[in-house]
Amino acid sequence: MVLLKLQFPLQRRVRLAQGLWLLSWLAVLAGAFTFSLGVYLKTELLRRAEVMDNTEIHVVPNILMLVGLVTMGINLFAGRVCQDSLDSARFPPWKPFLLPWYGLAWMVCVWLLSAVVLSYALQGHLEESLKVGLRNGIRFYRDTDVPGRCFQKETIDRLQMELRCCGNTNYRDWFEVQWISNRYLDFTSKEVKDRVRSNVDGRYLMDGVPFSCCNPGSPRPCLQNHLTDNTAHYNYEHQSEELNLYNRGCRQALVDYYMGLMNTIGPGILSVISLQISVLVSLRYLHTSLEGVDPENPEADSEGYILAKGVKETLMDVKTTVFKLLQFGQVEAGDEAEAGADGEKAAS
Repeated sequence: MVLLKLQFPLQRRVRLAQGLWLLSWLAVLAGAFTFSLGVYLKTELLRRAEVMDNTEIHVVPNILMLVGLVTMGINLFAGRVCQDSLDSARFPPWKPFLLPWYGLAWMVCVWLLSAVVLSYALQGHLEESLKVGLRNGIRFYRDTDVPGRCFQKETIDRLQMELRCCGNTNYRDWFEVQWISNRYLDFTSKEVKDRVRSNVDGRYLMDGVPFSCCNPGSPRPCLQNHLTDNTAHYNYEHQSEELNLYNRGCRQALVDYYMGLMNTIGPGILSVISLQISVLVSLRYLHTSLEGVDPENPEADSEGYILAKGVKETLMDVKTTVFKLLQFGQVEAGDEAEAGADGEKAAS
């Protein structure tokens, strides 16, 4: 049973080739767009690499960059086939390459779809990576003179100001770490000594936050220290003073930011998939319609189709072909092993 068979007069074949040429170049641009999306997402992830614990989420931009390059290549090929499709002397040399092209085009669509699925499936891994990365970033905030951590303070401060967030989960995360370096503490002060001695690990903990947590939209000057002491500030109630600091944690802010990027990229990738499928179907119709042309009457009508058989029969044929190729490879490997054994016997 021939699937989706259509009649193609000469004029319709010409219009199909012309339309496919235009589609293939649009698909080349779509491939460049996909590659650009991958580069942009990769850059945004690398910008926050210091507050991420692993790089699993990088698989999404890596797929987009690879598939973008492959998409440009296969559609340049499709455009060249279109140029030679109506020339009886130039088209036949392309025929052996069309079947692998169909397989690669379908793989591109599957890869693109997998990138969209992974961008949402890896949200949990992204959150966990940010949770651990931000926790370490806050812990090493004070190490401005330690090699490898010199810019950790600047990174965290920029992050909190740009995304209008504070801490990992909220501003209270800063109460649990010593974020002021010992070099800036006066250990002759009784207050400093008492705070250090009151902590099991000998850390200087305080109910304060860095300046980058301050909300510029607050009607009063920023309060950074003694945040849980209502008597330390005039007309102050720490449980209701919501405008003074950013209430949102940076982990949630980053997850929202990256998932917003994914939500923007997703529809664009689905559009690229639709365009690639259109190129694939059009080239298949052009290929089969040209194969059905009578060589003695090239202007006669012909039939084009997607599959020469039903879907089930086609899948069985593909399965058989793959098995034959695998068996052929095994036979060749066996022959080489036997030849090697015979050579060793002859040498001995």
